[in-house]
Amino acid sequence: MLAPNFFNTIFVFPILNLLVFFYKIFLFLKIPGAFGLAIIALTAVIRLLLHPFFKQQLETSKKMQDLKPHLDRISQKHKSDKKKLQEEHMKLYQQAGINPASGCLFMIIQIPVFIALYNTLSLFLLNGKLTKIILEINKVLYHPVLKIQAIDPWFFGFNLALSPAKAGQWYYYILPLLTALLQYLQTQAMVPASPTPEVVEANKKTSGVENHKDGKTGGDDFQKAMNTQMKFIFPIMIGWFSYTLPVGLSLYWNIFSIFSIMQYKKLKT
Repeated sequence: MLAPNFFNTIFVFPILNLLVFFYKIFLFLKIPGAFGLAIIALTAVIRLLLHPFFKQQLETSKKMQDLKPHLDRISQKHKSDKKKLQEEHMKLYQQAGINPASGCLFMIIQIPVFIALYNTLSLFLLNGKLTKIILEINKVLYHPVLKIQAIDPWFFGFNLALSPAKAGQWYYYILPLLTALLQYLQTQAMVPASPTPEVVEANKKTSGVENHKDGKTGGDDFQKAMNTQMKFIFPIMIGWFSYTLPVGLSLYWNIFSIFSIMQYKKLKT
């Protein structure tokens, strides 16, 4: 599991070393729940490292929202020529200094980090092989001072190595609900607010685009559907993952969501 391949070397080993480093610090300070606190500290560091990508995503989203009236005007003008429409859209993006793909970069970068953290925590799920697990971990630690004898996965009454589905205790079921709620709040914070009727009317005059009889364009309907899916379906999906995966991953995801909510609100002010 800890073979020195490309993914492990780039993602898993640094995360594992950083996690053990924080764990050793909290053990030295004799603070209860050292493993959980180490995950929280690790989350804060990862969030700090990803902040430039996060800020870029938010700035791209804001610029795209500001360009919408112009995009609507171009779509109306070249609706019968798809190639010309694409060219004009790309020209507008270039003039505004926008790379549409950059808005997804933040989410894409999170994926290998999350997988690496899952691989790290899954080491502690191999019941009955604790000695072998510790030996494997110690082999890939960067310095002898980081070597460990054991890991205590308990954090305020929760075993971070167990999933709520396997824990068999009712209070573990609170975690998936909390995870889904925080994900909903994060999604709500990141989705741009709907424009007021005054702004909609001003955009219509600026873009010269007339709405359909129901007062909405097809693009508006599509955007509304996407926002609805992000607000409700995605949190439910994340809540289900939290139910089936180790509690340590839920702790990471929840702290990450709290940081995201705070940063979204700070950057929007």
